[in-house]
Amino acid sequence: MNWQLLLPEYPTRRPEWVLKDIRLMFFKCVKWQFEETMDPINCPYHYFCDSAYPGNYSPAVDILVLIFTTASYFATLFVMVMDILGSEKLGNLSKRYLLPSGPVSLPLIILVLAKGNRINTIFPLSFAGPAILQLVHISALSFDGKAVKDIKYVFFEASTISGILHASLYLDSILLPYYTGLDALMLSSFSGECLSCVCRKDTLIVGGRLVSYRGWSVTTFLVVGALCLRIVCRVSGERTGHILLVKSFLEGLGWILITKDSIYLSRNSPPEKLTLHVAVFGGIFVLICLHGLKKVCSQIIRLYTKCNKKRIRAIYFAGKMEET
Repeated sequence: MNWQLLLPEYPTRRPEWVLKDIRLMFFKCVKWQFEETMDPINCPYHYFCDSAYPGNYSPAVDILVLIFTTASYFATLFVMVMDILGSEKLGNLSKRYLLPSGPVSLPLIILVLAKGNRINTIFPLSFAGPAILQLVHISALSFDGKAVKDIKYVFFEASTISGILHASLYLDSILLPYYTGLDALMLSSFSGECLSCVCRKDTLIVGGRLVSYRGWSVTTFLVVGALCLRIVCRVSGERTGHILLVKSFLEGLGWILITKDSIYLSRNSPPEKLTLHVAVFGGIFVLICLHGLKKVCSQIIRLYTKCNKKRIRAIYFAGKMEET
């Protein structure tokens, strides 16, 4: 998508700081008011922003969130690399507490997303928020605490499910005003009656029509469904059967949709903060590739073990035949 974030003619005659305030007003507006228009041909739909933005948090908050998010990412990267190498240095509980979907990081991520609408200077969550949720999805799917006792396992997975659902809702509270304002800014013309007064040819919908990504989405429900089936398999002692097959299918489909969402966002997000976009989605792609590498390595090891068992069995029976 070719984004052209240029304001219409009316406000472009104003100083740069006014243009910045107009963009902020559009992107952070949580209530667009429709009003009657006297020009049904040129201005069939007239809207204006009917909410006040309380302002950004201090840049120090953005820096703290950036440090925390970076640490969570590298913790996930470290755990995935250690799993690929087959290292047992990290116990299951240690992995659980390191990962973004764990009981330490996930509540902090929920808190960050709940206040994320005002985190908007160095590390704006309207850009980085989707990648944070994808990081939680990836860490939840890539790690399954098989050695954890059943009661703790159920508790951990249930808290992860609840956390993912809350994080998705809070992310949408950041994204929906941003995408709505983006639609209002790009597909409207200013009427001149106020700074946010715009004329449109069609109605303005929540979330706009330009970007379709949502945190509360099929991807989230697939991840949650896979985690629910993990609990069912663990409690019932299911090792084979239809439930395990459905769980594996949901996990695989979840990974496919996470990849699809990342590609979509990297191609369709506005060009502002380009370096930030490249960093966050490049990091997500690295984790996805590592998971694919892990699956390939596990399949190779499984095939090698199977062939080795057949060879040992063949040698054993050959020796028996010679004895007889």
